[in-house]
Amino acid sequence: MNRRDFLAASAALLPAAAADEPVRLAIIGMGGRGSELLRAFVAVPGVEIGAVVDPDGNRAEKAAGVVFEKTQKRARVESDMRRVFDDKTIDAVVIATTNHWHALTAVWAMQAGKDVYVEKPVSHNFYEGKKLVETARRYNRIAQGGTQRRSMGRFRKAVELLHQGIIGDIYLAQWFFPGGRDSIGFKPVEPPPSWLNWDLWLGPAAQQPYHANLVHYNWHWFWDFGNGELGNNGIHLVDISLWGMKRQLPSKIHCWGGRFGYKDQAQTPNTQNVTWQYPDGAAIVGVIRGLYTTEPMSWDFFGSKGHLHIFADGKFQVLLGRSKQPEPPVPPLPDVSHYANFIEAVRTRNRALLNAEIEQTHLSTALCHLGNIAYRLGRELRFDPAAEKFTNDPEADKLLRRSYRKPYVVPDQV
Repeated sequence: MNRRDFLAASAALLPAAAADEPVRLAIIGMGGRGSELLRAFVAVPGVEIGAVVDPDGNRAEKAAGVVFEKTQKRARVESDMRRVFDDKTIDAVVIATTNHWHALTAVWAMQAGKDVYVEKPVSHNFYEGKKLVETARRYNRIAQGGTQRRSMGRFRKAVELLHQGIIGDIYLAQWFFPGGRDSIGFKPVEPPPSWLNWDLWLGPAAQQPYHANLVHYNWHWFWDFGNGELGNNGIHLVDISLWGMKRQLPSKIHCWGGRFGYKDQAQTPNTQNVTWQYPDGAAIVGVIRGLYTTEPMSWDFFGSKGHLHIFADGKFQVLLGRSKQPEPPVPPLPDVSHYANFIEAVRTRNRALLNAEIEQTHLSTALCHLGNIAYRLGRELRFDPAAEKFTNDPEADKLLRRSYRKPYVVPDQV
């Protein structure tokens, strides 16, 4: 038995956490989202934060202080996540790193027998998403994505009605996101600060010099680390659209966009219009407006019987036929804690309980990757969902994955 098979067999034999024992978590990536997740998971009964991890020592120490403030217990502080994977007392990891670390962190954790909660987008490229699902299945791990609207009662009810056929056969889903981001300017190349482990921060990305527009937030707008606004906030809107339409991978992708209104150091577009089309002609259309607008975030579904509109807060209305008068409001389903949902699945070893199981979140993330590839190449693309590659397009296929910097490699064989 080779090492990979041994790890898979060992992980599959790990028992469910006893009802009276805490589920011990390590939280990896202690920025804004990681800090929010720390507070969310601390509030879930039966959860203990065993470790906090960040290559930024200041962030890690601050997070440990929050754990002590909330629980009067001291969490282990690490800069290198690999030390946490060797800790047998850690049951699961919560991943809120930069996007380019999401998949490799999750793969390493699952190979070590840990369950994973992975923030959106769950991967940096299409290939990584496939490997996430493959790893979760091979090692029998519980894996939840961070698309938390799937646990919100209003969205759950709206999608339930769509699936029940309230507006008939759905031929179009549209969404709108108002980005409204300002220029990030230009930052000079300089030595990495003493509090940052630059090699660990770079991880799978190519070796390159440090500049302050990468650490900590603006990495979202550089292709080596982020996925632009489409992968940042757009993933949430794609996810609801895909869920409501009961669709998976598209066959045709078109994207128009650019970085309009200013010149700065960033690489990704601030404005995008993306169309994902299916063989029967049905489509999802997404719009990211990067400059100024008063139009709020929203979703629209159009079907053979009518139209369902979802507002930014999840409230929704249904208009049938030619009527301009919405149908009477329908009570939402109850909200579910996305975090408690993950912990329940960890305890029971039942991935069917998950509201955003990794395969679902991979598909929604995959649409973002395909949209960005169409943008980067500047042309409409044809995609083969069965083969999971583009149709007679080697140039586009190259962008389905990245080149990895050793030893930070998402392996072909997990």
